Amino acid sequence: MSETRIVPPQPKAGSLSSENERVVASPANVSAVRRYLSERGNSAAADRWFHYLMLLCALSIFGIVALIATELVIGSELSWHRLGFHFFFSSYLDPYTSMRLFWDPVNEHFSALPFVYGTLVSSFLALLIAVPLAVGVAVFLTEMCPGALRAPLAFMTELLAAIPSIIYGLWAVFVLVPLLRDYVNPLLIRAFGWTGLFESDNPTGLGFVAAAVILAIMILPIISSLTREVMMAVPHSQREAVLALGATRWEMIRMGVLRNARIGIVGAIILGLGRALGETMAVTMVIGNTPEIHRSLLSNGASMAAVIANEYAEATTDLHRSALTEIGLALFVVTILVNALARLLVWAVTRGAPQRAH
Repeated sequence: MSETRIVPPQPKAGSLSSENERVVASPANVSAVRRYLSERGNSAAADRWFHYLMLLCALSIFGIVALIATELVIGSELSWHRLGFHFFFSSYLDPYTSMRLFWDPVNEHFSALPFVYGTLVSSFLALLIAVPLAVGVAVFLTEMCPGALRAPLAFMTELLAAIPSIIYGLWAVFVLVPLLRDYVNPLLIRAFGWTGLFESDNPTGLGFVAAAVILAIMILPIISSLTREVMMAVPHSQREAVLALGATRWEMIRMGVLRNARIGIVGAIILGLGRALGETMAVTMVIGNTPEIHRSLLSNGASMAAVIANEYAEATTDLHRSALTEIGLALFVVTILVNALARLLVWAVTRGAPQRAH
C-alpha cells in the first residue's frame, strides 16, 4: 500500500524575512532609547562642534596668559629702554644729602631694589612662620586626628583661604599691629636686639614682621592642604612596615610618611611662596610702604605688589608708569615660574595615587 505524503505549501522566498522585518520594525517592539536615537538623526556633527568648543575653552587659558604678558611687555618698553636691567639693583646718590635714593618719581629716578628686597624678606619670613604650623596641622589631620574632628578641622583650615585679603588687612591694622607694637616687638628687641635684626627704630608696629605674620596666616591653608594630600598619597604599607619594626608613632611619621612625601611638601611650600610673593592689599596695609632698605625687620618697607597698588593710578609721567609696569612684569614672570615648579614637585609625588575622600 503506497504512502501518501502531504507537503505543506512553502512560503515564497523572502516572505519570511520580510515578515520578520515587519515584526522588528513594528513600533511596539522598538525601545524608547532606540526610537529617540533614530528620530534624533546623526550626532557626529554635534560631537565635533562640542570637541572644538572644549578645545577653545582650554586654549583660551593660554591666550589670556599670552595677552597679559604682551600687555606688560608693551607697557614696560620705555622703562626697559631707559633703565634696562640696572632697574632691579641700582640706586642713586643724592648730591645734597649724600643719601641713597631708590624711588624718586619727581626727578625720574627709579629702582626696584627696595621692592624686591621687601618682597623677598616678607615672603621668606612668612614661610618661616607658616611652614612648621602648616606641616603640623597636616600631620595631625592625617595621622593623629580623631575621625569626628577631622572634617571640621580640615574645613576650618581651608576656610582661611576663602577670606578676602582686604579683611586680613583690616584685621591686621586693628588687632595684629597693636599686638605686635605693645607686646611682641619689645620682646624681640630685648631678646634679639644685639643681632641688629630687631632694632627699636619703628614705634608704629608696621613693617616686615607685621607683613610676614599676615602672609603666614594667608598661606597656611595652601601649604597645609597640599601637604595633607601628599601625605595621604603615601601607601599604608609604608606605615605598617615601619610600625612592624617596632617604631614609635613619631618615628613612623618621620621615616615612613614625611620622608616619602618630602618632595611634595617642598612643592607645597614653594606654592605658598608664590602666593606670598603676589599678595597685595593685606601687605600694603601693614608693611609701611617706604621705598628704603633697612636691616631691621621691625622697620618699614615696601613690596613689588604694594607699590603697584599704591602708585599706578597716580603715576604722572610715562616713565613712572612704565617702571611700575616693569615691576609687574617681573612679578608676573617670577610667580609663574614658582607656581610651575611647585606643581611639578607635587605631581612628582602624587602621580598615580588614587584619590581618597577625607
